[in-house]
Amino acid sequence: MSSRLWRSLVLTTLLALLLGVSGAAARPSLAANTPDTRVSGIDVDATTIPELQKLMDSHRLSSVRLTSFYLQRIRQLNPKLNAVITVSPTALLEAVAADLRRHFGDRRPLLGIPIIVKDNIGTTRMPTTAGSWALAGSTPEDAFIARKLKAAGAIIIGKANLSEWANFRSGPSSSGWSGIGGQTNMPYVLDRNPCGSSSGSGVVAAADLAVAAVGTETDGSIVCPSGANGVVGIKPTLGLWSRAGVIPISAEQDTAGPIARNVTDAAVLLGAASGVDPRDSATAAQAGHAFTDYTRFLDRHALRGKRIGVWRAGTYDPALVGSVVEPILAKTIAALKAEGATVIDPTDIDLSATADEFPALLCEFKSDIATYLKTYVHGTNPVSHQPYPQTLADLLAFDAAHPDLEGPWNDLVFELAEATNGRDADCAALRQTTTPPVQAAIDQLMAANHLDAIIALTNGPAWPTNDDPNLGDLNGHFEYFVGSSTAAAVSGYPDITVPAGFDAGLPLGITFIGPRWSEPKLLGLAYDFEQATQVRVPPQFIPTIGDALFPGVPNPPAQMQAQRAQATQGLRDRLVRMR
Repeated sequence: MSSRLWRSLVLTTLLALLLGVSGAAARPSLAANTPDTRVSGIDVDATTIPELQKLMDSHRLSSVRLTSFYLQRIRQLNPKLNAVITVSPTALLEAVAADLRRHFGDRRPLLGIPIIVKDNIGTTRMPTTAGSWALAGSTPEDAFIARKLKAAGAIIIGKANLSEWANFRSGPSSSGWSGIGGQTNMPYVLDRNPCGSSSGSGVVAAADLAVAAVGTETDGSIVCPSGANGVVGIKPTLGLWSRAGVIPISAEQDTAGPIARNVTDAAVLLGAASGVDPRDSATAAQAGHAFTDYTRFLDRHALRGKRIGVWRAGTYDPALVGSVVEPILAKTIAALKAEGATVIDPTDIDLSATADEFPALLCEFKSDIATYLKTYVHGTNPVSHQPYPQTLADLLAFDAAHPDLEGPWNDLVFELAEATNGRDADCAALRQTTTPPVQAAIDQLMAANHLDAIIALTNGPAWPTNDDPNLGDLNGHFEYFVGSSTAAAVSGYPDITVPAGFDAGLPLGITFIGPRWSEPKLLGLAYDFEQATQVRVPPQFIPTIGDALFPGVPNPPAQMQAQRAQATQGLRDRLVRMR
């Protein structure tokens, strides 16, 4: 290319950049409660990544305009939502480069697409902190999955807020709270909780702060914020996405995964970030099971002739929340049947082996967090002016020295983990009595009933956020919780959540669960259900719908604080027995 042509392209793109920043078409309106999601006349909330690519190929849209739109939207909405913890200083320059590459024929699947990743995933030029001041300013190299997304053309425009340390620090806690990022708020009703440690990623996708997002899950932290915020989330098979460069809880259950407004976009991200990573041995097993393009499995008739099991037992208490959630489940079952599926109702996954899940996570975390800190975190913390923590004991010491930054929540889970011996023979035994039995339970249930997938409610209606350090999530009344994440999380099997309905304006999701490496089939089923039901509507940013824990369900009794204290002591007693 001649230097004159290069200068012309650069000047043309910079002009587009200036127009994208200042032009009315790229500026979302805050009229009423529903900010405009149109860019250059295109409603990006209702447009998939492949459609955006076609629009940019035909010059109806540019990455510069798209990126400018999302950066402006973050500036306008993030003060209400606290969903984004860091914005990339190079996002617009990367958009300029993407448009230039497109001009010369680049057609990568994510070229010029702005996404946001959770702030426990390594990214160059942006801190990776897990929301904690203990890692403030730490800038490790790109995690493998960040490199893969960039290689596919994605622009990582920011980092999403999260439950600090992926909600593995305190007991109780408030989902979506971190010391650096504050409390994330869900966009449908602002005083309701966004659920799960990937809360910021769920809100980012739902509120159109990026085209899509990436979260991480140990148990529920992708699917719950996706369900609660009315979007699609995929928790992949363990080993489909590399864990290297991601702040861990436990390598035995951790995985990152996509969160998006539709199944199509989630499928695009899923393929873009898969790959064998020499730094993560689990990824070697994906050979022959992974795909770079999962959109090929999106089948509008995938449910026809399939057998779907319904899992209720242990996912919620019908006496407490059945009147709220069972109508959603009934509509879901009706939709599956209308699409030609045979529904086996009920089925039940035996989760009795998961009694040792939490003790296993405690000892695994103690070792795995130290390995991460020593591998990726170097230099001096600008807050403490001391070397960054290198062990869990160092993190505890930092929190004790900075209660003004790391309050109001305690360090109970940290303390329980520190009291273990880490990954020793007893720890390995706990894992062995947990994961294989749950894998066997799922495999046996599916084989006995000839199932193609199992469905369960992903979540219940979002609860009012509570910053009381004695109560936290659900006001300490956890019997009201609805969740089905543990089966897939402990087994390392995949699950996908799709919007299924609303209760008083609060989204509920349905989860499709399958055996190892069943992402292609699950994506087809989820896509068919999504297209048949068309449940999702954009959020309205309503300030409140009242104080009830769940609509139509009484508030918990006054003795909840005593119950919370009793539960906390129970955790300590359990650790003593484990040791």
